[in-house]
Amino acid sequence: MKVYFLGTGTSQGIPVIGSQHSVCKSQDPKDTRLRVSVWVQWDELSFVVDCGPDFRQQMLTSGCHHIDAILFTHEHSDHTAGLDDIRPFFFKQGNIPIYAHQRVLKNLERRFDYIFETENRYPGAPGVLPIEVTDNERIYFGDKFIEPINAMHGNLQVFGYRFDSFAYLTDVKKIPDTSIAKLQNLDVLVINTLREEPHETHFNLEEALEFITIVRPKKAYLTHISHILGFHEEVQKKLPENVYLAYDNLTITI
Repeated sequence: MKVYFLGTGTSQGIPVIGSQHSVCKSQDPKDTRLRVSVWVQWDELSFVVDCGPDFRQQMLTSGCHHIDAILFTHEHSDHTAGLDDIRPFFFKQGNIPIYAHQRVLKNLERRFDYIFETENRYPGAPGVLPIEVTDNERIYFGDKFIEPINAMHGNLQVFGYRFDSFAYLTDVKKIPDTSIAKLQNLDVLVINTLREEPHETHFNLEEALEFITIVRPKKAYLTHISHILGFHEEVQKKLPENVYLAYDNLTITI
């Protein structure tokens, strides 16, 4: 399995428009972050988790040319706004399967009604095959399956996803014990870490590190990072031995 970090930034990305913050002015490419997303290549299968406003740029940079499915964590714009840019994949493959909570599918259908239209479709519009994700129901692809991980983003339900020994969770603030039980024996955990200061809807650094000690993966990578967290190089020096600050275009093999 290969995991490509398409984006590791928070909703505004880094640099933030108009910001004079020192991290936004950094010349270190690891301090430049597109909106958060990953591309998972699992044997012959290819999945993208979330499809934000930087999707087109991310696909071009990563060289991704085929997608078996897009899995959505939740409906916020930094995770969904790039849906129209699946058109090149649609033109080659046909309707693209998208997996999400029923609430998220309804949200996407309102916002991208022309994509979900089944009659009198605009000829240039992409098409999707919407598939509902429910808690405690695995998503099967042949002999492989993906395990949805239920969590809370403030008061909003979100899904993380476990692919074999790899798990990806972003925009989480609370994770119930039933979900923690599904995160045992991981080789790699990816978890959101917004900043050092507490936040109402996201893990801060202290909370993320505490959660890592509970789950005890072999390695953990932090993502959904704000410029306020600090310079990549300086933050990495403060992290425990098996915890890494993810960055855009990082590829790991599991």
